[in-house]
Amino acid sequence: GELKGSRIILWHGFCSVHKRFTPSQIENFRSQHPDGVVVVHPECPIETVSASDANGSTQYIRNFVADLPSGSKIAIGTEINMVARLADEHPDKHIECLDEEICPCSTMYMIHPAYLMDVLERIVDGEIPNQIKVPKEIQEGSLMALERMLSIKK
Repeated sequence: GELKGSRIILWHGFCSVHKRFTPSQIENFRSQHPDGVVVVHPECPIETVSASDANGSTQYIRNFVADLPSGSKIAIGTEINMVARLADEHPDKHIECLDEEICPCSTMYMIHPAYLMDVLERIVDGEIPNQIKVPKEIQEGSLMALERMLSIKK
């Protein structure tokens, strides 16, 4: 009841890696593997998502691949390191990246253990790396929005 009439503002997300996957790549995979399946991340273009057999989050893709039978042929439309990891975890399945050009995600590399260790060590040394300072007037409005969200009963 409290949410009725609320205005929801949506924005288009963007991922340079996922935008690379196309329906023609799916067609190419299917021509080579007619019995294969294609799973993509939902940040791919809508035409690619629609042409795939399944789409979902990173965890969804992991579960989807794990649940397929041995011998399955799978093309995955997501970041190459995840595709490689899934191929290593499931040697009984043919797993390949939907994009033959293989584009790694530079943002995901930033969560590498070495980078995380650097941030933690800097915090221990009293430094606050990558600190973002928000002006007071924006803080107040943001706090109000957060408090309203947290006060909504499930």
